[in-house]
Amino acid sequence: MGNSRRLYDQQGRYDLVFSPDLEKHVYDEQETSDEDDHPQVSSSDSSSSRNTSGSYQPMLPQSSSRRKRPAELHRPPGKRTIRYLCLALFMTLIIFILSLIRASHVSSKQLELGPVEKTTPAKPPPWEDFPFLTRYFGGLRSLVSKEANVPEYPSDEEPVATASTATEEQRQKRTVPESVPFDPYSNNAGVQECFLDNDNSIRIPRVNYYDGLPQGMPDPVIGAHNVLGLRDDICFDRYGRLGPYGYGYSVKRGGTGAGLNGEKEGADIMWTQHRSIPEVDYTKVRWAQAQMACLEKNSHRFVSADDLKGPNEPLFTKIGLLIEHVKADGASSEKREDVTVSFNATKVEPTKNTTGLQIPRTAIVIRTWWDHKYSLEEILYLRSLISELSLLSGGEYTVHFLVHVRDDNVPIWADKQIYDRVLENSLPQEFRGMGTLWSERQMSLIYGGLEENFFRELPVHGVYRGVYMALQYFSNQHLEYEYLWNWEMDVRYTGQWYHLFDRVRRWTKNQPRKGLWERNGRFYIPSVHGSWEDFKQMVRVQSEMGIDSPNNIWSGLKAGVADSLGSPQGKSDKPIWGPESPSDMLGAQDDVSPPVSAEKDHYEWGVDEEADFITFSPLFDPDGTTWFYVEDVTGYNTTQGLPPRRAAIGTSSRLSRRLLQMMHREMILARHHMFSEMWPASIALHHGLKAVFAPHPVYIDRKWPTGYLAGVMNGGRNGASGGARTSVYGGREHNFKGQTWFYDAGFSPNLWRRWLGYKVDNDGGEQEEVAREGRMCLPALLLHPVKGVNMVVEGAETIEDEETKRTETGADAGPELDWESTG
Repeated sequence: MGNSRRLYDQQGRYDLVFSPDLEKHVYDEQETSDEDDHPQVSSSDSSSSRNTSGSYQPMLPQSSSRRKRPAELHRPPGKRTIRYLCLALFMTLIIFILSLIRASHVSSKQLELGPVEKTTPAKPPPWEDFPFLTRYFGGLRSLVSKEANVPEYPSDEEPVATASTATEEQRQKRTVPESVPFDPYSNNAGVQECFLDNDNSIRIPRVNYYDGLPQGMPDPVIGAHNVLGLRDDICFDRYGRLGPYGYGYSVKRGGTGAGLNGEKEGADIMWTQHRSIPEVDYTKVRWAQAQMACLEKNSHRFVSADDLKGPNEPLFTKIGLLIEHVKADGASSEKREDVTVSFNATKVEPTKNTTGLQIPRTAIVIRTWWDHKYSLEEILYLRSLISELSLLSGGEYTVHFLVHVRDDNVPIWADKQIYDRVLENSLPQEFRGMGTLWSERQMSLIYGGLEENFFRELPVHGVYRGVYMALQYFSNQHLEYEYLWNWEMDVRYTGQWYHLFDRVRRWTKNQPRKGLWERNGRFYIPSVHGSWEDFKQMVRVQSEMGIDSPNNIWSGLKAGVADSLGSPQGKSDKPIWGPESPSDMLGAQDDVSPPVSAEKDHYEWGVDEEADFITFSPLFDPDGTTWFYVEDVTGYNTTQGLPPRRAAIGTSSRLSRRLLQMMHREMILARHHMFSEMWPASIALHHGLKAVFAPHPVYIDRKWPTGYLAGVMNGGRNGASGGARTSVYGGREHNFKGQTWFYDAGFSPNLWRRWLGYKVDNDGGEQEEVAREGRMCLPALLLHPVKGVNMVVEGAETIEDEETKRTETGADAGPELDWESTG
């Protein structure tokens, strides 16, 4: 019984351990209880007969403690969390897709605009480390002769002690010398004197100059006075230069009221010392009448305008005037048809001097705009141009204003009253009657048919890309002018205007054609190149033989003469001898051909021939350069490449009537055009006309090593300024910042303001002039650009005040409103 009980107990223990029900009970208890380590047995079970007297002993010892299972270790996230995660993932995808779309749009826009410049700050150019020159600001008390002057630059010698370093006692002992009237008209035979009034009582004052230069005055680093025949042994101060036109005396006496302050020792000498010309009251001067009276008085000196009228005259009528000479019975259409047929065959020749005394007339066409506010400084500038070029020359030059109406909605070509009213309000009162209006819409009507590609987002008929269109139009209206100077409002000259224009004309007339285009494309640097004859021979060698320069690697694909058959590029340059025509050039253009071959010519062809195009900047080859407008070519066949081109930065230049007629025909008949600064030079190249770069004196503000300067300025192909990617034109134009002649030069406006006696960068001004060497005295030099000069005025109401008052009172309403009220 006991064994069976034991067996039963053993069996019971077996059942206790391995029974499925008990196992389920044990695990259920573990899952529902976190406090007990062992399964609990109810009291009913303890009273069972199977568990009496402690006979129950498990076969395996039970662990004293069981491993506790972590609570909710793998619990899945809630539904709300999953929703937020999905929303965040969806928004991330949306933002990513939108970023891709935006990046694609930006990339396409950048591809249309061209390569993007790097935004990382560029390394400063080397010229910024060069020291500044200081002797430009020398005064009248330090004047020495040209021979005694030791230029600060370009020279290795130091200038000697001047009044700025002298003691106070020594400075006071040095007085300002007496100025002398400047007269470049001594060779003008048969000229009848002109006056500023109809009664022939107000004579024209002369510009005054001083003999010598301030000690240490630098020499021009580019170009030279003596090459052009300009005087380099004299200098001009502000009173001698601008005093004849109202500078330095009050408004009550007819002056501008400017120049009454500052250092004035010796400034009044031009009105005293037995001078016969008193101060002029410019409030009574009307320049249009004065020019007309002067021309009539000297009409015997010029070719008659009636002799210049040809079959092409009726094609253009004078703007603002009705065609009164055409009969109303239908003859108008018949005559216009004849003009259209005969115009293409008209041969435009320079006017011949039949009597030996008659000379061609020249127009100075000043480019301005209808709402421009003329400052006192600009008034002085314009008075000097008219007096020195027109009146004192006996009418050889005539000054006009070509006024740009920048509102295309003003129909100036449709109504005479509108035209006259707008023109009257576009110019100061003393210059009225001297202007001609034009607008871009008007040019699009005249030169319709040009391909419009909006190069760099600019219209082809706009003033920026097509500035010469209006001048071509003006030339067709005024056949009496053999030559026309396209002149800008922001050009200044410290010397005498007629002296400059006359010497430039004479020098360009005597230039031979052989090697001319090659010389035109280079800067002349006397300290490096020597005399002009040395420079001319150097250019010949460079062009004919080429030079071993790494710059040639970056030249244009069409540059050079092939060394052998099939070779794409050679070391030497192709000489330009006669017309250099594109493949689709307009035929029957009366091109100028050389009389002999280049080998047989001994620098004779072109001598004593007036230039068709004169510029003050090099005529460089833009092919291969980084210049911004190198591909602005309209209407030409470019399947075999762009046509031959030349360019000159800046539009201040002289053009012959023959050149302007050819430019006009190319646009009218062949629909050809180029960017403004390429257009006249390229047409002269295509048709064999004479184009000349005049190497006028250019100064620089820092002490550049001259050899390095020559390498930078003539850094193109074979020592030229253009023709290669290394050219100074384009991405390297910052090298012009410190010069006196470039469209964005910084030195020219600063030098002009210092010369006027004003402070610049806290230097100069009245106190410095009085305490040191006196007011500045500069040699004759061109300055560009000069803008926004506000003169200090003392005294009564000025010209600017009068114009403002007239506008406010309604005497001269604004042009935008005025033309509408008269319609």
